[in-house]
This record gives sequence, structure tokens and C-alpha cells, in this order.
Amino acid sequence: MADPLSQLVGLLRPRAAFANVISGKGRWAVRYAEYGRPSFCIVLAGGCRLAVDGHAPLAVGAGDFILLPTTPAFTLSSDDPPAPVPWDADTLPRDGSEVRYGDPGGVPDMRSLGGAFLFDSADPALLVSLLPPVVHVRGAARLSQLVAMVAEETTQPRPGSESALSRLVELLLIEAMRATTAGDAPPGLLRGLGDERLAAALTRMHAHIDWPWTVAQLASTAALSRSSFFERFTRTVGVAPMEYLLAWRMQIARQLLRQGELRASEIAERVGYGSSSAFSVAFRRHVGMAPSRYASSRTEAVETSVPTASGT
Repeated sequence: MADPLSQLVGLLRPRAAFANVISGKGRWAVRYAEYGRPSFCIVLAGGCRLAVDGHAPLAVGAGDFILLPTTPAFTLSSDDPPAPVPWDADTLPRDGSEVRYGDPGGVPDMRSLGGAFLFDSADPALLVSLLPPVVHVRGAARLSQLVAMVAEETTQPRPGSESALSRLVELLLIEAMRATTAGDAPPGLLRGLGDERLAAALTRMHAHIDWPWTVAQLASTAALSRSSFFERFTRTVGVAPMEYLLAWRMQIARQLLRQGELRASEIAERVGYGSSSAFSVAFRRHVGMAPSRYASSRTEAVETSVPTASGT
């Protein structure tokens, strides 16, 4: 799988948690405490104001998509709001039923679909490092369709809904990332993919992670001089080319170790190391423990999370 975004989503393994119809009428304001997990919202009709702590308030309207990768504390309100009412995200319904802010009756002034999702990955911080704290996409027709399908699977579960939700959230995440590559992505993979020259080098690097790349080879792929490539890559991606390659190799190695299907020598070869000892030294230096210890610790974590027959 050569495509960097597909590889990234494969590592994160997102899955849907829930999606609800959210509406508001009249003068209203709600205040959510920090949630810590990724949440999203697509406005279907009308509009509202979103004020995420530490960021300038946003006016969001029909067709706008919002993704908060870590969902810090925020306030959602009408244009002329009263004092905000505290709401707890953990108490929201998980069955797709409607959540109403403000006047309980009548046709709402604002209607949206909002929800949250989780990661099965051991390192969800990957997403946080790639996306800005607030992703705001205007006129997000494809994202609107995906969120609507997530809500439908939530409210009308059918055979295969769990798998369908996972696939839909993968697509939702990819669309949000695509919308960010050429926008306000922080230094990292997404900003690099928004640069045509660097994207060529990144794609080759991801496609052949086992290749003994040099900066000169990658610069040639990007049709840049070695010095120009090194400076442009470091400024855009946030780390030097070989540092990025090492970090990505370690992410792939961690995934393979968690899966437990390959020997350390096979994993070493997959990620570009000529010997198990060289791989072990690099892994210990980067992750903080030997590959064997990492694999066993992940196995223990999975085993302790499996419910017993009593459901506890």
C-alpha cells in the first residue's frame, strides 16, 4: 500500500462511536468540557457560532464541516446567546436520537449531524500531530454525505453496521485530511503532500520503506537539488528527511509487532534494516524498549481488555 494517507489511516484504525441529529432554536448556548477524543459535525441547515478554547470564534453555516481532533473545551451558541448551559459529551445519546438546544418545540433554526469516533491504534497522537486543532471545511458536500451515512448506520443498525461504520469513518477522515493538505495543516505529512515536489518523494518513500534511501536519491525524485530538498522538506514536514523516514519505519514496526505474525528478523527486513540487532538498537532508541518487550506488552494489554464471561 503505497499511498501515504491510506497507510496513515490503516495505522490509526478509526471506528465510529456515535452520530446524532443536533438542533437549536431561539437564543441558546451550551458549554462542553474537554472531551479528549476526535469529534465532528456537519451543519445541514441554518447556522451557529463555535468558540473553541484558545481559538478565534467561528461562524458555521449550512454545508460546513468541523473536525476537532482532540475536542478541547468549547462553546456552541446562537448568534445572540444567553449564558451557556453546561453539557457533558459523555451523557449524549448513542442511538442517533436528536439533541435539542434552546426552545424545545417548533422548527429549528439550526440543524446538524454531530458525533465522535475512536481509534484502535496504540498511537492516536498521529492524528493530532497531522491536523490543526480545528478543521473547518466550507461547502463539504462529500463530507456531508459521509456523515449522513454514519448517522443512518447509527440510527438504523443492520447486519454489518459495525464494519460499515468503520469504513465510513475511514473515508470521513481521509476527506478531512485531503481538505487540509493545501490549507492550514501544521508542518508534517499533510503539508508535505500539499507540495507537489515533496509529495513525489514522500510517496516513493512510503512505497518502498525498506529501500536504503539517501537524501540525494529523494531529492532526485523531487526534482530538486540536495540542499534545496533538505531545506524544503525540513521546513514543510517539520523534521529532516532521514528523521522522518526513521519515525515512519518505527510506526510500521510497531504495527507489525502488535499484530504478532512476523519474527523480529522479518520485521527488520520489512522496515529496511539488514540485521535484527541493528533494528533492535534503532527501535529501543526510538520507542524506549526492545521490540520483544513492546510486543509482549501490547499482547498483555489486549488480553487484560478482553471481557470475561461475566461481562466485567
